[in-house]
Amino acid sequence: MEGRNDTPDEELVEKIIAGDKAAFGRLVEPHLPRLLGLARRMLSSADEAEDALQNALASVWMARAKLDPRKPVAAYLTTVTLNKCRDRLRRQKVVRLLSLRALGPDVAVAADEPGPDVEIADRQLLAQVTNAIDRLPLRLREALVLVAIEGRSHGEVAKLLGVTEKSVETRVYRARQRLRNKIDFL
Repeated sequence: MEGRNDTPDEELVEKIIAGDKAAFGRLVEPHLPRLLGLARRMLSSADEAEDALQNALASVWMARAKLDPRKPVAAYLTTVTLNKCRDRLRRQKVVRLLSLRALGPDVAVAADEPGPDVEIADRQLLAQVTNAIDRLPLRLREALVLVAIEGRSHGEVAKLLGVTEKSVETRVYRARQRLRNKIDFL
C-alpha cells in the first residue's frame, strides 16, 4: 500500500504526536473526501458537514497524544467524525424542539438533461428520501448510511459502532423497512 517515497502511517503518527502539523495534513488528506461524504450524508447539509469534519479533525489534533501508531487511523477518523455528526444532530434536535429556527435539508439536484417534470419529480423524491432518512433513529441512520451509502461491510460497521454484525444487519433492515413504509414506491 505504501510506496517507496511515502512515509508510513506509523511514522506519521509519531510525528503528529510530537506536534508536526504537516504530518497531520499528510495523514488525514487521503481520508477527507470519504469523511466529508459521510458527514454530508449524516447531516444532510454541506455546511454542517464541513463544520463537523473540521471539528472532528481539530479534536483529533488536540487529542493527538492518544493516537496509537500501531493502529490504522481510518477507523479512528471515522468514529470521531461520526461522533461530531451525532453532536450536531443532537443540537439540531434541541433547536427544533425549542423552535428557534426551522431547519430544512439542503437538496442539491443536478439539472443537465432531464426535463422540468422529471427534475421536479426527482427533486421531490430526493427530498422525501432525505427527509425520511433524517427522521430515522440515529442508530438506524448510522448503520444505513455506513452500509448502504458508504458501502462498508457489516463487519467493518460493527467494529466502528461497537456492536455485533447481526445488530448492524438488523439496523439496516429496520431502516430500509421504515423507509419503504414512508415512501410508497421504494
